Amino acid sequence: MQKNDNWDDLRFVLAVADAGSVNAAAQALQVNHATVLRRIAAFEDRHAIRVFERDARGYRPGTGTGRLFEAARAVEAAMQSLERLASGQDSRLAGQVRLTSTDTFSHAMLPDILAAFHRQHPEIRVELQTTNAHLSLSRLDADLTVRPARELPEDLVGSIAAELGFGIYGRRDIVADQREAAHGTAQWLASGTLLERSPPGQWMAANIAPETVVGRADSFVTLALMARAGMGLALLPCCLGDDDPGLVRLNDGAPALVVDIWVAAHRDMAGVPRIKALRDYLVAALGARRRSLIGRY
Repeated sequence: MQKNDNWDDLRFVLAVADAGSVNAAAQALQVNHATVLRRIAAFEDRHAIRVFERDARGYRPGTGTGRLFEAARAVEAAMQSLERLASGQDSRLAGQVRLTSTDTFSHAMLPDILAAFHRQHPEIRVELQTTNAHLSLSRLDADLTVRPARELPEDLVGSIAAELGFGIYGRRDIVADQREAAHGTAQWLASGTLLERSPPGQWMAANIAPETVVGRADSFVTLALMARAGMGLALLPCCLGDDDPGLVRLNDGAPALVVDIWVAAHRDMAGVPRIKALRDYLVAALGARRRSLIGRY
């Protein structure tokens, strides 16, 4: 097996250590379950060690593997730094930029913005990766990110382009019934485990009784469709809810929740011309849509 295969197997081992399970690692790496198992087995067989202890709670680093993982993470950091430096050498306004964003922005905002950017910079090819999970810009899973957040991780640099407002939405008859009710009798739709630590997920946990939640989804686009079908009320980004003729906002005034929208890159890649060009364009374009993003009339 070649040296690059050795490093690739180590990457899978670290992914399982970080995620705590093979399924979660497979999702993060965008491969299937069997591939992760095969890579772990290859690493263990080659070095004649057992890296993980398996139990009902998932995969835990085996006894005596602490120094191995410490060394592996140092190797990973060095490889990632080398890849970023090599990728950043291209000074042309051309080439590929991998942009990651949430389903909300990918559905409601980015297609029009990226089409306009392409007309200005036809030699820059943008690959939009839609996920509500946070891809690693350190590992070059993406070059640029657009997403709502309270703050940025230390290894990213970026700008706040606008604010994203969240409102409470439901089908017109359900909202009317809730407004007329003397007590809070609504049924609710909530975000799933992928979004439970996000600001909307935290808002739901603090404000909505668990017994009133009748459905969940890890996608605000899906939650909007469920709310339109009459399943219950949902906390949605205003740029989704306000533009949906099948939904009405329960709180007509100010948004129930407001979160900053960041456009960010890894600090080692922020000055690469093609990445900087798209980053600056996104900041300006999202800023021009500030009112619809925050949900104020």
